[in-house]
Amino acid sequence: MTDSPRWYRSSYSNNGGNCVEIATLGARGVVLVRDSKNPGGPHLSLSREGFGGLVELARHQS
Repeated sequence: MTDSPRWYRSSYSNNGGNCVEIATLGARGVVLVRDSKNPGGPHLSLSREGFGGLVELARHQS
């Protein structure tokens, strides 16, 4: 059985179309990140810890 990503956006992502979407592949502990304006384009594949680090970095940039 193959995991199918279920993409979603944060409820805070209503800022003029500059959004990212994430999906989790729970059984494998993977978080996918993509540009919502280009859903067929490339995506990042991160561990849960890596995604947490990305979120923490983004918090300190604002």
